[in-house]
Amino acid sequence: MTTAAMDRDEVTRVRALYDAQTRRDARPDSAAARTERVGAVVRQTVPGLLGWNGVLWSELDEENADAEIAAQIAHFAKHAGADRPTEFEWKLYDHDHPADLGERLRAAGFVPEPPETVLVARTADIAALPVDPPEGITLRVVRDEAGVDLMMRAHSRAFGTERPRVREQILGLLRERPRTIEAVLAMAGDTPVSAARMEMPPGSSFAGLWGGGTAPEWRGRGIYRLLVAHRARVARQRGIPYLQVDASADSRPILERLGFQVLGVTVPYVWRG
Repeated sequence: MTTAAMDRDEVTRVRALYDAQTRRDARPDSAAARTERVGAVVRQTVPGLLGWNGVLWSELDEENADAEIAAQIAHFAKHAGADRPTEFEWKLYDHDHPADLGERLRAAGFVPEPPETVLVARTADIAALPVDPPEGITLRVVRDEAGVDLMMRAHSRAFGTERPRVREQILGLLRERPRTIEAVLAMAGDTPVSAARMEMPPGSSFAGLWGGGTAPEWRGRGIYRLLVAHRARVARQRGIPYLQVDASADSRPILERLGFQVLGVTVPYVWRG
């Protein structure tokens, strides 16, 4: 089954909507977080060691960029404490201004991480894809701490790293805002082999797909596709028109084959004091 691609005008409209809703007017990703617009920057600040701190959106030019960068460094340095390093992320998109903002961030001491491709698709298109679970795989919706721990086991096998911040974020959403998250596991018997989540901020036109890592020995069997389709069907039931993914180089080809289209590229620039 194929879906009609968005034309250039629709992509432009969706990009503007994405910037407005998920960046400029972003809501906090947890009850403890504070999102605020300060001057030409929108940032999130979270107490404690495990929350995401960073700049989500900016409206800069050649005259104010360096001063705004310095102001954010000062803000997060003040936010740091004896038990918390000065670390935060500036999410830079390829259509942000000024054109040399990445160079300015590097000059200020930020370190770029691997780029990610921002992909979008119409929810209805992806929800309509015919997908059956691979043999030996069942889906399990996560609703409690035991399920989250299984997700972390799946992520550890898939990515080779521990993700305590992700664990706390998922637990917090399940406790405080259960309608805004759909977390799901692919199980081979009693063994978690893949995990993913979808975040659905209230009032947003976009459901964000996150995770989706699969244990190496289970790759290539359609599990990733299965988890994407499941989440799309949930988003369709909620009336959310678009799906959005910050895709790695590994997941981008799979998603494009499913019908996702490129909205842009984002690079996380990290300041570690």
